[in-house]
Amino acid sequence: MPRPRRLLPHALRRAPSRRTRHRLAADAALLAAAVAFATPLVWLVLSSLDARATLRVRLPRSPTLDNFSAVWTDEITFTPMLNSLLICGGATLLTVVCAALAAYPLSRFRARFARPYLLTILFSTCLPITAVMVPVYGLFVRVNLIDTQYGTALFLAAAQLPFAIWLMKNFMDGVPRALEEAAWTDGASWRQTLLRVILPLMGPGFGVVAIYTFIMMWGNFFVPFMLLLSPEQLPASVSIFTFFGNYGAIAFGELAAFSVLYSTPVLALYLLISRRLGGGFALGGAVKG
Repeated sequence: MPRPRRLLPHALRRAPSRRTRHRLAADAALLAAAVAFATPLVWLVLSSLDARATLRVRLPRSPTLDNFSAVWTDEITFTPMLNSLLICGGATLLTVVCAALAAYPLSRFRARFARPYLLTILFSTCLPITAVMVPVYGLFVRVNLIDTQYGTALFLAAAQLPFAIWLMKNFMDGVPRALEEAAWTDGASWRQTLLRVILPLMGPGFGVVAIYTFIMMWGNFFVPFMLLLSPEQLPASVSIFTFFGNYGAIAFGELAAFSVLYSTPVLALYLLISRRLGGGFALGGAVKG
């Protein structure tokens, strides 16, 4: 006689599939990563409002703005922030302009060594900046660029230029060549085509390159620390060390308040052009008709 079929419990019969288990594991990993990234930000906000802030993440017993009042001075905040804006803003403008001029021939003209040149550019972004700081420092001393903000901005622009060229070239490849050829038919030169046709259509590309370049320069500590000597010329990324006292004493509340103010320009820059970035190129209808 056949053996009677054994009935399994309902929970065992409906065990999660392998795909479901993998999805749950991926969700758990993403949640853990989100918590790891969010915890310092939560500490930053809460500690800036706590007069007795420590390294612990805790709600302030009596929220106060005393930490912001303590750092809201010309010596601590305004002068370093202005120096950062001048150095990073000038370097970003120089990087974007040079990247656009370099990306145009790489995108539009066929050359035998174009691909090796692009790979060399991409490889140069992997080199640590500390490896070249000693010869750069010696060069800046010889040409009298040491302790100058424009010299620091020039080196920051040169350091970010390779990856900016790579990004700009990829965005320029998305502009249809038919628009360029139409401008040439009307008698426009390559300079007029670049300035009046291609660059106006690359708003999102310029936004991405500018944001990436500015953020990387804004958080750079080592370069201005090495090339700038006068305290009145130091940017905010270097002057933040004034909150680290002797014998391990750290003003956590003031450090958090200054960090919130230090992050404001980057967030404002992103919010100003986020709508433009989300729009894309939308050039599909530009070549019709």
